[in-house]
Amino acid sequence: MEVVIVPDARAGGELIADAIAALLRRKPDALLGVATGSTPLPVYQALAAKVSDGAVDASRARICQLDEYVGLPPGHPESYRSVVLREVVEPLGLPASSFMGPDGSAEDVQAACEAYDAALGAAGGVDLQLLGIGTDGHIGFNEPCSSLASRTRIKTLTEQTRRDNARFFDSLDEVPHHVITQGIGTILDARHLVLLATGEGKAQAVADTVEGPVASVVPASALQLHPHATVVVDEAAASRLRLAPYFRATYAAKPKWQGL
Repeated sequence: MEVVIVPDARAGGELIADAIAALLRRKPDALLGVATGSTPLPVYQALAAKVSDGAVDASRARICQLDEYVGLPPGHPESYRSVVLREVVEPLGLPASSFMGPDGSAEDVQAACEAYDAALGAAGGVDLQLLGIGTDGHIGFNEPCSSLASRTRIKTLTEQTRRDNARFFDSLDEVPHHVITQGIGTILDARHLVLLATGEGKAQAVADTVEGPVASVVPASALQLHPHATVVVDEAAASRLRLAPYFRATYAAKPKWQGL
């Protein structure tokens, strides 16, 4: 696992957008796994700017969802399908056909989970999966004590996660109780995992993820098992990292050709 400490959220967004751009130059039809929420927005904004400036051609890129609410219609403004289309697909100028995600409104949710998991494999697998992290260490919607071998499935949200997400709805009562999420095992199938965390509120979760034991009570700690995982954190989110000086030194000495 590589840990990169950046000055602020904007710098983190630029760094990750550079890595995605480099991937698209090597593999123009790369499958990019995207996360929702406020944390990854600087990444999408920086990548869209690169596309607009002609610095990278994303026209053949494919986009896939990490998770989706259960019970919200696809056209609901806060369904993650709508969010990804609005914040990623449209700004990059991609057609709707470039997007794939689970059907949270399906009558048979379990079948929808299995179908999506299979579709990711059939598409060749995710080349780069962008992740956020919850204050309790969750990734995707794999809440604490999720199986580290889990596949795409339905999960019940904790009240803390529902409260964290209530800012996107008119009230807490509108936040769904269930979601479809890629499982931890599914996430670990991606070729490159990039976790972005910003703000002091994520500092303990980051420390537990990076420096704590691998444990299902901190789902993000499973990134320690991945051969190519990168954790990008701003100064506030890095504030509880005991090994921060080591992480700074190793990144400063990293050869430029190695990339993120």
